[in-house]
Amino acid sequence: MKNLFAIYCHWPFCLSKCPYCDFFSLPSHDWNEQLFIKRYNEEIKQIPTSQNVTSIFFGGGTPSLMSTTLLEDILNNIYKHCHVDKDVEITIEANPDAIDLQKIKDFHRLGINRLSLGVQALNNQDLHFLGRRHSAETARKRINEILNYFDNVSIDLIYARPQQTWEQWEKELNEALSFNLPHYSLYQLTIEEKTPFAHKNISLPDDELARTLFLKTIEKMDSTGIPLYEVSNFAKPGYECQHNQTYWLGKDYVGIGPSAHGRLGLIATENPRNIQNWLKGEKNITPLSLKEKEEERILMGLRQRQGIDIQNISPQSIQRVIEKGWVIQKGDHVFPTNEGLIMLNSLILELWP
Repeated sequence: MKNLFAIYCHWPFCLSKCPYCDFFSLPSHDWNEQLFIKRYNEEIKQIPTSQNVTSIFFGGGTPSLMSTTLLEDILNNIYKHCHVDKDVEITIEANPDAIDLQKIKDFHRLGINRLSLGVQALNNQDLHFLGRRHSAETARKRINEILNYFDNVSIDLIYARPQQTWEQWEKELNEALSFNLPHYSLYQLTIEEKTPFAHKNISLPDDELARTLFLKTIEKMDSTGIPLYEVSNFAKPGYECQHNQTYWLGKDYVGIGPSAHGRLGLIATENPRNIQNWLKGEKNITPLSLKEKEEERILMGLRQRQGIDIQNISPQSIQRVIEKGWVIQKGDHVFPTNEGLIMLNSLILELWP
C-alpha cells in the first residue's frame, strides 16, 4: 500500500440531530458561508506541502448540505496548495433526505469519487426510532440514483436494535446486499453519554444476542464476497476505505473544520467544537510521547482484520491473548479473531495495560 496521508473536512450542520449521535453536529445553519470558505482555506494553507494527499473526506454533520460553491472552493484550494495523488479517494457523506439527483451529478462533476450514504435502517419503524427523517423508500431511491454516477458507494446501517432478531436483521441485510455495493459499514447500536438516547430507557440486545448478531453478520458478509476488514466495515477486495485506513494504520492526517482532529508525527491537533472559536483560528496543539503514539497504534490497529506487528508488546501479554483465543500470531504479527473483535476493549487492555 502507498504511503497514506489524509485530509478530513468537517461540516457541522444537519437538518436535525439524531438521538444516538455523539459527533459534533448542529441542527441548523444560519452562518455566512463566506466566513466558512475563508476559514477552511486558511487551514488548507497550513497543510504540509511535502505530503502526497491520498484521500479527502467530507464528514459531519451532513456535508451533502454544503453548497456546490463551497465544496468546489475547498477542493480547488486543496489542489492548488497540496500535492494530490492522481488516484486520490474523495469521499462525501450524505443522508437520503439531504441529497438529490442534481447534487449527485454535482458531486460527480467536482471529482468526488466515493459516496457514503447514511441509510441506518431499511424499515420505517426503526428509522423513526432512530430519529431519521427519510423513509426506507427514499433510501432505496437514492441508492439507485447514486449507482448511476458512482462505482464506489458505501451505506451505513445500524443493527442490534431493540427487540431485533437475527431473522429480522438478515432480511434487512439481504435487501442491502441486493444493491451489490462494494462497501458496507455495519454498526451495532450503542448508547453514548450526552445523547438523547442516554436519557431514555432503551433495552438493547443482551451480550449473547449481540455476539450472535455480530458473528452471523460476519459469516453472512463473508459468504457474499464482502469480508470484514475492520470491526464494523466490510468491503469487496480493493474497495476498503483508504481514508479510514489512514487512521487505523496510524498514518498522518490533518483535520479542517470545527471539532476536526489531526495527527502529524508526534503532534496531535484538535479544533474547537465552538464554531465562533474555530472561525477565530483557535486550535489545540498537543505533543504526543512515543508511548502515547504506540498506544494509538495498538488501539487503532487491532480494529483491523490485518492486525498489528508486535513490537513493544510483551511476549507474556501476547501469550495470554493467544490462549484466550482473541488473536492468532504469525511471525511478528498478531491478527484479531472474531472473538477478539468482540472482546476488543479487553484485548487492547491486555496488550497495552
